[in-house]
Amino acid sequence: MEISSFQSYLIILFVVLIIISVFVFRQFLRTRKEELNLVKFEQKGLNSLTQASELYEFGSIQIKKRLYTEATKTFLKAVEYYETEPNEAKAIVENALGFSYAAQNEFKKAIKHYHSAIKLLPSYTVALNNLASAQQRLLEYDLAYETYKKVLVIDPNNKTATKKSKELEKRSNYTPYKGIKDKGF
Repeated sequence: MEISSFQSYLIILFVVLIIISVFVFRQFLRTRKEELNLVKFEQKGLNSLTQASELYEFGSIQIKKRLYTEATKTFLKAVEYYETEPNEAKAIVENALGFSYAAQNEFKKAIKHYHSAIKLLPSYTVALNNLASAQQRLLEYDLAYETYKKVLVIDPNNKTATKKSKELEKRSNYTPYKGIKDKGF
């Protein structure tokens, strides 16, 4: 049995459509789950949530939905309740709070929370990259460059820090990052 070129075209088209359908359906399920969680948390109300992990989850959903002001309130409340959490969890909440402030162009407040996250977890490269980005937005290019260099000491293959430090090198007279011999800052 031979397959004509038209039939092979239809088979390929059918397979591609099935693959696309699977991806669209998976995305639909993810979005639906987020929406249901958002509704669940909103029905509970912010005042009834008293666990930092719940508040972080709620704030993360709000950020995904670009509800930055609400997310900031949620993360601020999470900070109130995170005393019993490990430093890693505290750092994640502080970084998320900084991100929600940065999304509202409140970069000085964002920097404060990025610093808190880094103090809790010094090798937290996501917070360091976010800090450097906020410093760039405040036109503090020297500080941003130094922060990206710190990221590269911790993770020499960090794509964000590599790309951004190269951009800053082109912008200014910085010598290219070659790595720091001792792992100190």
